[in-house]
Amino acid sequence: MNNSSEPEWSLTLHASIHDIGSAEWDACAGDENPFVSFGFLSALEDSGSVVDRTGWLVRHAALRAPDGTILALAPLYGKAHSRGEYVFDQSWAQAYEAAGGRYYPKFQCAVPFSPVPGPRLLLRKNLPDPDAVGHALAAGLVQAGSQLGLSSVHATFCNQQSMVAFESAGYLTRLGVQYHWHNQGYGSFEDFLNALSSRKRKALRKERKAAQSCGLTFVTRRGQDITSADWSAFYRFYQSTIDRKWGSAYLSEEFFPMLSERLGDRVVLMVAEHEGKPVAGALNLMGRDALFGRNWGCEGDWPFLHFELCYYQAIDFAIAHGLSRVEAGAQGEHKIQRGYLPALTHSAHAIVDPGLRNAVAAFLDEERAAIRDEAEALAAYSPYRQDDSS
Repeated sequence: MNNSSEPEWSLTLHASIHDIGSAEWDACAGDENPFVSFGFLSALEDSGSVVDRTGWLVRHAALRAPDGTILALAPLYGKAHSRGEYVFDQSWAQAYEAAGGRYYPKFQCAVPFSPVPGPRLLLRKNLPDPDAVGHALAAGLVQAGSQLGLSSVHATFCNQQSMVAFESAGYLTRLGVQYHWHNQGYGSFEDFLNALSSRKRKALRKERKAAQSCGLTFVTRRGQDITSADWSAFYRFYQSTIDRKWGSAYLSEEFFPMLSERLGDRVVLMVAEHEGKPVAGALNLMGRDALFGRNWGCEGDWPFLHFELCYYQAIDFAIAHGLSRVEAGAQGEHKIQRGYLPALTHSAHAIVDPGLRNAVAAFLDEERAAIRDEAEALAAYSPYRQDDSS
C-alpha cells in the first residue's frame, strides 16, 4: 500500500500483543486512554479472557515503513460471533446468512468487552503526515480482511481522529448514545449539586443520604493498594451481577489483579464495606483527563448503592483529581437525572459484499437520524439549571 508522497508501506498481523512489545505499542497508544494501552490489552490476553477459545482471535495490525519501523497500530481481532462488542450487528449477520452469505468470521477493531470511546488507529507521535498513515491503516485492514475471505471490518467506539481515517477509507458510519458527566470547574460535590435544578438537587441529596445511612463505609483504592482479597471479593460481585454471557463472565479472575499490577494507579477500585466486609465494588480506569467507569457488582440489597458507588463516588473522585469528565459506559437513561448527559458514540463498518453494504448503508442512514433525534430528546431532560433560578 502507498500514497503519492510516501514509499511503500506494509501491513503485518500479529497473534499476540507481545509480538509487538510494550515500548512500541505504547509509543503509538499514548497515555490518554488506558483501554488501548499495552497493560490493559496484554492483561486481557495473558489472563485468558481474550483468546481463541473465547472467540477472540488476536490479530493486531501494524503498519510499517520500508525499514520496518512501526508507524501505526490497531487492536484487531478475528471474531466468530458478535458478543462482547456492545454495538449490535447480529441482525446484519442473520439477514446475510439467510441470503446465502457467510458473515462470520469478521475483523473487529476494538477493545474487547469495553464500550469506551477512544482511538482505534494508534498513530506514532510526530508523524509528518498522520492523515495519510491513518488512511493507509484503515484501508489496509479492509485489504487484509478481503484477502482472508472475511465479510467485513468493524471498528467500534472510535474517537474523532480515527473516524476521519475510517471515513476516508470508505467505511460506513454508525452512531450510538452514552452518558458522560462533565466537570465545570467544580470545587466540591456541593458545587456540582448547586448547578442542578432545585428538585433534582434535593433528589440527589436524598439518594446519597439513603445510601450512606445504611452503615456502609466507602473506600477508594488504587493500583498496588488493591489487595488480593479486594479482587477476590470484586470478582464475586462481577460474576453475580455484570457481563454474564453464556452462563459465565467474560473476564477471568486472573484479569483483575493483573490489571492493577500493569496499570498501577490508573486502576481505581471503589468499595462499599459493611462492618468491615466488602459488599460491593465499582471498577474504574483513570485516563489523562477522564475517569472511565467499567464494571460493578454487589451482594445484598442496599438502597441507591449503585448510584452512590458508580456515579456519585466517581464524581467525587473526578473533582478531587481535577478530571474533566466521567464516562459511565453504555445504556441507562436514569443516568441523566444524576448529571450524566447523552453523548454520541461513533463506529465504522467496512463491508465487502456490495449487496450487504448497500442494505446496511440504508439502515444506518435511518438509524443515524433516529439516534440524533433520541440524543436531542434525552438532552431535554437535563437536570441542570437552565437559568439563574435555584
